[in-house]
Amino acid sequence: MAKPIIKAFFDEPTNTISYLVADPATKEAAVIDPVLDYDHNAGAVDTRSVKAILREAEAEGFRILWVLETHAHADHLSGAPYIKAKTGARIGIGEHIKDVQRIFRPVFNAIDLATDGSDFDHLFKDGEHFQLGDLDVEVLHTPGHTPADVSYKIADAVFVGDTIFMPDYGTARADFPGGDAQRLYRSIRRLLALAPETRLFMCHDYKAPGRDEYAWETTVAEQKSKNVHVKEGVAEGDFVRMRAKRDATLAAPRLLLPSIQVNIRAGKFPPKQSNGVRYLQIPVKMKDDAELGL
Repeated sequence: MAKPIIKAFFDEPTNTISYLVADPATKEAAVIDPVLDYDHNAGAVDTRSVKAILREAEAEGFRILWVLETHAHADHLSGAPYIKAKTGARIGIGEHIKDVQRIFRPVFNAIDLATDGSDFDHLFKDGEHFQLGDLDVEVLHTPGHTPADVSYKIADAVFVGDTIFMPDYGTARADFPGGDAQRLYRSIRRLLALAPETRLFMCHDYKAPGRDEYAWETTVAEQKSKNVHVKEGVAEGDFVRMRAKRDATLAAPRLLLPSIQVNIRAGKFPPKQSNGVRYLQIPVKMKDDAELGL
């Protein structure tokens, strides 16, 4: 079986790994989880990260047909629209993005947002297959971190999004709206039922204590024997309790609010207002407006 060419691009400000994946025979390619550079303090965006991917694709003679999102990320903004504009690639995500859109539309009063997934070019179903050149791509619905997470299996490689991290770091949080630790455990077990030599590619790495270098590639066998949260022998109930206790200590990601607003729109910003400017909203939770004099 032919193996894909895989090139990783690490964005340290968001600890995100994006991938350029290509069929060596036809040079048809996909970009997985691209990052749009966003300066939260300045409210400014830049495209240097996606441009780096496009330069590499051009240098290798790759033709990008797809931008594949593993889920609506809460820690970085998607660079998918820029890649689509430059290459004509289609933007794909799991069909349960519709659930995520329904959850967050009222949070941001996003009256412009459709909740049918139509901002994306294709919604993948669990078990769906499509071709990337001569390579077969299988879509695996792996919910738990969010309801919409999917993993992409391309030959012997699986791009797992935020479902699981490197063995010494563990697993993704499950406390976002629509998240579910029990479903996350079962999604991980589905991935770990794949062949032991299957390569797993992470979407994030944070350098676990004691490790000096970032890392993002492991195997099913390594995860089963070493993952600190879900190695063999960890029962579902124990995992759910651990995840709930751990998640209760975690702060919200720094880019949570801007990321969600953009990523549920397939990487597009909210519409321009009457002054021609686009705005990201910050919902403010007030315990008592009167007490604050509001």
